Amino acid sequence: MTEREKWKRYRSGGGPIPERQWLWPLYGAGFERLGVDDQPIQAPVPEPRPDQLLVRHDAVGICFSDVKIIRQGGEHPRLVGRDLEKEPVVMGHEVALTVVGVGENLRDQYRVGDRFAVQADIYYKGQNLAYGYRLQGGYSQYALVGEEILHGDEGCYLLPIPEGLGYSEAALTEPWACVEAAYVIQYRTRLKPGGTAWFLGGSPDGPRYTLSRGLDAAAHPARIVLSDVPITLRDELTDRAETLGIEVVTLDGLSPEQYERAREHTGGAGFDDIIILGPIAPEAVEAAARHLARGGILNVVSPEPFSRPVALDVGRLHYEHITFVGSPGPDIAASYGSIRSELKPGGCALFVGAAGPMGHMHVQRALQLAERPSVVVATNLRSPRIHELAAKFEQLAQRQGVKLHTYSQGNFTPEAFAEEMKIVTGGHGFDDVIICAASAEGLTDLVALAADGAVVNLFAGLPRGTLARLDLNAIIQRGVRYVGSSGSSIDDMHRVMEKAAAGQLSPDGSVAAVAGLRAVKEGLQAVAEGRFPGKIVIYPQILDFPLTPLSELGERLPEVARHLEDGGRTWTRAAEIAFLEALLP
Repeated sequence: MTEREKWKRYRSGGGPIPERQWLWPLYGAGFERLGVDDQPIQAPVPEPRPDQLLVRHDAVGICFSDVKIIRQGGEHPRLVGRDLEKEPVVMGHEVALTVVGVGENLRDQYRVGDRFAVQADIYYKGQNLAYGYRLQGGYSQYALVGEEILHGDEGCYLLPIPEGLGYSEAALTEPWACVEAAYVIQYRTRLKPGGTAWFLGGSPDGPRYTLSRGLDAAAHPARIVLSDVPITLRDELTDRAETLGIEVVTLDGLSPEQYERAREHTGGAGFDDIIILGPIAPEAVEAAARHLARGGILNVVSPEPFSRPVALDVGRLHYEHITFVGSPGPDIAASYGSIRSELKPGGCALFVGAAGPMGHMHVQRALQLAERPSVVVATNLRSPRIHELAAKFEQLAQRQGVKLHTYSQGNFTPEAFAEEMKIVTGGHGFDDVIICAASAEGLTDLVALAADGAVVNLFAGLPRGTLARLDLNAIIQRGVRYVGSSGSSIDDMHRVMEKAAAGQLSPDGSVAAVAGLRAVKEGLQAVAEGRFPGKIVIYPQILDFPLTPLSELGERLPEVARHLEDGGRTWTRAAEIAFLEALLP
């Protein structure tokens, strides 16, 4: 074949389909249960039924979530009840695929050669299936796509890949969408309409709290619970509730151990808004916060500071989109002002735990924004990998006029690090603190680095139930906001692909190594050990190419390495085409 003919034929989705394929089944917890004798197995390539597509997996990114599946096996929350010994899982949810076979009932809608990315978080008839979890994923060469993906609860979970976008760019849309989603969340700016709000605490002789909005004819909760609320506020809320037909429940004299009695009035779901009125003991805040509903807001209003940090569940902050806000009062509604989602243009942004793949994505995105921060600081605890980030993005930062700094915090005492951050930000502090990886113990020190009005976004997936001692005084006195983000939507993935196609974002900038399908196990172990600062991309149709960092690609495939950018550190569409042209059978 002439140059690029092999790739063009591959791109079309044409050509013979083999009778058998290679894939990596997981038979239980532990790396030793992945594959057979440390190798993938062979299985028949299935025939699509009338309402199914046969798809070819073209590229798949390795995600740390796959490592969690290996460690937990059938105990993983998404696999509970599945006997992996009898029904193994084939992982890989960051996927780009091509249609190579179309069932007869779908031929008016799909054709051979159609290319798609997958929104992996698939719901069908209320059940979470997920690509690479319940459904066969990308660590295989072929798979069937059926009703649950094509007609799921949110529509079709296949997203067309724009013309010109590469396979790795499309596969990495899923993790990039999780990053993108962290900056587009629309936060509620009033009590939840139709929800349940709990007003708790406040001294009878304290501030005369008021509520200027959120309890009016335009929108209001369906029920409010009042516990030890100052008389003036109680009368105000009760009078308005009566006018609006809002149910009012009064529960005074509850100890923190009795707060479950208040939760009973939510049907067990928890409160959409919990308004804490100071002065109040930290122990009461800690107990009350446990009764916040998914997506709920904890609003702490107090003119007096707390005597100590308050232990709150930061795992829920990440996974359940709860939010911590506050103000000194006396207007309770003042805390519900708009929370900035995007990084502050011209501001100072701190990315904590940024040495890994997701941290690299956050930093790269910040540098590529049209309206971007002027100072970007990326840190990790001890690993020298953080300085690889500096080398990788140095030229981009210079082109964009951003001052990029990298630090290993373990090289400093907390006091010395705080002093260094004052110098870097000119004494201003950070307008955005994005936590890509962290321990609960370190969160309190990080908030001290935040500027007035800063947004602290917990992107790192600390487990639910993880308590961190948070400085609520920063919320009520300095307007700092605690938020969290997890996962992505179909809209987020569309937005990432549109930006990539328009040249506004480069998903390939996060690629650190490439490999063929046989190297999946080694790649997963590398991710578990944190050996690479970026993403590993597997090309399932190439079986035997070893796991190779981009820095070593020139030794194996110089004709591919010459298409890399940024001094051989950045994967490109041209490099991918040359790679496939060189190695496809």
